[in-house]
Amino acid sequence: MLTARRRAMASAAAALAGALLLASCGGSGSGGSSDPKTLRLWHYEAPNSAMGVAWAEAIKEFEAQHPGVKVKFEEKSFEQIQKTAPMVLNSSDAPDLMEYNKGNATAGLLSRQGLLTDLSAEAAERGWDKLASAGVRTTSQYDDNGVMGSGKWYGVTDYAEYTMVYFNKDLFAKYDVPEPKTFDDLVSAMDTFAGHDITPLANSGAEYLAHQYLYQLALSRADRSWVDSYELYQGKTDFHDAAWTYAAETFADWVEKGYIGEKSSGATAEQAGVSFLQGKAPILFSGSWWYGRFQDEATFDWGTTLWPGSDLTLGSGGNLWVVPKSAGNKELAYDFIDITLSKKIQNLLGNKGGVPVAADTAAITDPKAKKLIADFNTLSGRDGLAFYPDWPVPGFYDVLVSETQKLITGSEKPDAYLDALQKAYDKGVPKR
Repeated sequence: MLTARRRAMASAAAALAGALLLASCGGSGSGGSSDPKTLRLWHYEAPNSAMGVAWAEAIKEFEAQHPGVKVKFEEKSFEQIQKTAPMVLNSSDAPDLMEYNKGNATAGLLSRQGLLTDLSAEAAERGWDKLASAGVRTTSQYDDNGVMGSGKWYGVTDYAEYTMVYFNKDLFAKYDVPEPKTFDDLVSAMDTFAGHDITPLANSGAEYLAHQYLYQLALSRADRSWVDSYELYQGKTDFHDAAWTYAAETFADWVEKGYIGEKSSGATAEQAGVSFLQGKAPILFSGSWWYGRFQDEATFDWGTTLWPGSDLTLGSGGNLWVVPKSAGNKELAYDFIDITLSKKIQNLLGNKGGVPVAADTAAITDPKAKKLIADFNTLSGRDGLAFYPDWPVPGFYDVLVSETQKLITGSEKPDAYLDALQKAYDKGVPKR
C-alpha cells in the first residue's frame, strides 16, 4: 500500500525529471550505478517510521560489512516512484535497489515489461523463500502475465503490513465515547463526534485513504472467494454486487452525515495523518506504516483495533525491494536485502512499530509493538489479508482516487461510481 503515502515532493520530482533527461542523452545504460563502490538505493519511508529507522541502520551495517563501499540513498515519494518507475527503469538512471509497490498493477506490470530482475535463484540460495508466510509471499511472485501469487520472484519484502482503526483515547474520554469494540460502537462514536461538530474520520481524497475506507466497507460484506475473484481473476467481479453496493452507499451516507469531511476530497495522506497527530480527527483508518511515526510524534494517548465486524482487512506483505534489470551492482543489492532480513534489523523494525517477517519474538519488548504484531498474527491466522483495491489492473489507483473524490463532493452518485469502476476494471483485466 500501496505507503501511497507520504510527502509529495515537487522539488524531487523536478530533479528526477532532470535526471531522466540526462539519462536519455547518456550512453549505453548498464544502470546508473556502474561504480562498484556505490550502491544506489531509493525508498520512500519517513525517517522516523519503523522501516525508515530500520533501513537507516541497515545502511550502517551494510557499509561496515563492505569496507570501501558507500550507500547513496535518495529519498523519493510514493507518488513519484508510482508514476515514473517504468520510465526510470527504462533509462540508464535506474538505481541498484528500490522500494516499489506490490501487486498486479505495479510490480506485476514491471515484471511483465521485463524491467525487473528475476530474484528466484537468490531467494532460494539465501533462504528468503523460507522466511515469509504464504500470505506475505504472495506479492513477491508473479507469473508471465504479471499476476501475483505464483511464478518467479521479482521482489522481496522484509515486513508485513495491514490496516487498522487508530483512535485518540484522550478525545474519546473527553467526550465520554467508549472505545470501539463492535461496528455499532464505531458508528456510534462517529455520530457523537459529528454531533459536537468534530469530523471524526481523518481522510485523504487526493490519495489512497478514501478508497481504502470504501474497500474496507466492501470487505466487511465479503469473503475470501470474493477477494480472489477481484484480485486474482479467479471469478467474475461485479461492482454492483451486495458488497460493493453497500460500500459505496455507506461511504456516501457517511459524507452526508459529516463523518467524512467534504473538504477532504483534495487532502493528501500526509495531511490526514497530521490531522490525527494534531488531535483534530479522533479516528484514522489506515495502515501499520503510520504506527512508528505515531509512536514517535503523538502527544496524546492512542490505541488501535482491527476493523470491527470484519474478518478481512487490507494488508499483505510490505512493499518490495526490487532490483532493476539494468542495475549495475546487483550483488550489492542482494547483500543489502539480506541485511534487512537479519535478526538485528528485524528486531529493530519490530520494536519501532513495524511488522517484521523474521524477528525473534522474544526481542520485541515495546508494549504497543507487541500489540501491533499480535493483531497481525490474529489477522494472518484467519486468512484475513485482503490486499489493496488499486492492485488488480494498471491505472486503477488513479481511477479510484478520482471517482472516490466525486463521491466525497457529491458530484457522483454511488450507482454511477460503481459503473465507472466496472468499466475501468474490465478494460484492464488481462486476457488469460
